[in-house]
Amino acid sequence: MQAKVAIVTGGAGMIGHATAECLAAAGADVMLVDINAAALAEKRDAVAARGVHVETFVADVSKAGDVAAYVARALAVFGRIDAFFNNAGIEGKLGPTHEYDEDEFDRIIAVNLKGVFLGLRHVLPVMLRQGCGAVVNTGSIASERGLAGACAYNASKHGVIGLTRTAASEVGPHGVRVNAVMPGVIDTPLLEAMLRMMFDGDVPAGKRALGRVATLDRIGTPAEVGEVATFLLSDASSFVNGAAWAVDGGALSTIRH
Repeated sequence: MQAKVAIVTGGAGMIGHATAECLAAAGADVMLVDINAAALAEKRDAVAARGVHVETFVADVSKAGDVAAYVARALAVFGRIDAFFNNAGIEGKLGPTHEYDEDEFDRIIAVNLKGVFLGLRHVLPVMLRQGCGAVVNTGSIASERGLAGACAYNASKHGVIGLTRTAASEVGPHGVRVNAVMPGVIDTPLLEAMLRMMFDGDVPAGKRALGRVATLDRIGTPAEVGEVATFLLSDASSFVNGAAWAVDGGALSTIRH
């Protein structure tokens, strides 16, 4: 990733920040995008400590104007975009499909699915003009399986894989690759928020229970997702396109617990 420029959305979150650290360690300059300005400033210093150029941009990924603005800023500062980790997402509330709140459904779809679409809509033209570039969208093991009580989240993450495969088929012939990572149970604040709802506030018990979903018998770390995303954004994965890579400790590989 030496001399390359990467944009990471959800850059103030655990997976976004871990991936930005991996990209920076590999030599890339990075723009961190997030809606949380305070957390973004904190994460910027940690990534910049790697010795690369780091920019931040406060944006709502569900708003086309904000997405266009962060892309324009990246081009103004760096002149190009080589790698795009299209990662920002939210978990939303849990509830049965037949009782799910419509406004909450719309909110989750807006960030997790429309936000990914808007990222592709505004970054891909840049990469197509360059004749090169790599995108990694963030799906989930919920992209491949049902999760009771999470209809909006599941629908959004299934949709991310559809967008990934469609975009890959369109831009691959022009030197641009689009792939996705599907994190499993990863130790993040997003996971903890879901576990509080699922396990009546007992987060440690939830982590033990969900860790058994993976054949490795544990939950994963943000850095383990970041390493895979960085590989897919690098030239080392030059013949990988339209793929959805599970980073889940083997959860999708079997029927277990």
